[in-house]
Amino acid sequence: MHASHEPGGRETGNFELDGLMGFDLHSKTVGIVGTGQIGAVLARILRGFGCRVLACDPSPHPDCLDLGVSYVDLAELLAESDIVTLQCPLTPQTHHLIDDRAVARMKTGAMLVNTSRGAVIDTRSVIRGLKSGRIGSLGLDVYEEEGELFFEDLSNQIIPDDVFARLLTFPNVLITGHQGFFTIEALTGIAETTIGNITAFERDGRAIHPVPDPAG
Repeated sequence: MHASHEPGGRETGNFELDGLMGFDLHSKTVGIVGTGQIGAVLARILRGFGCRVLACDPSPHPDCLDLGVSYVDLAELLAESDIVTLQCPLTPQTHHLIDDRAVARMKTGAMLVNTSRGAVIDTRSVIRGLKSGRIGSLGLDVYEEEGELFFEDLSNQIIPDDVFARLLTFPNVLITGHQGFFTIEALTGIAETTIGNITAFERDGRAIHPVPDPAG
């Protein structure tokens, strides 16, 4: 994307179209890695846009099956998808799931989106994919080493993380700084769920929404 900037990074009133050509979601193949609650909702949205939806998950979601989502293995999902979106938890099995080998299996110019956990992708592998053109665009709400970066104003500081700094140089990379949760409704829901879990644990010794052990 192209935009002119004032000092401090603020955009000026630049409304030109150079570098802003996009594409329609309709008829595109989208691969969802992880179809828990969030992945299932995403599948419903994408089907509404007229997308062909593939999914990879060891436990197929009934709602996704009802929507006509096709469950395939990761290799097929990567090879077939115009957009790959990650909605899976971080486990030993998903750590650096998107590595050099996975990137090499993607369609040339595919979009990769990660709103799950930063360590699901190997950032260096993704940078190599961006440089080669295998990855056509990248959207990140999370980053593996985000602890010292996100939720801080670093506009007047040197970013010590060379890998993250390299990501910022690409015009086809969008980073939203782990703010996907940052809505009035989502924060209200988080607070209500937290209070409900505490109350249930105090009363019954068990939370309403226990967190499963990824190791089984």
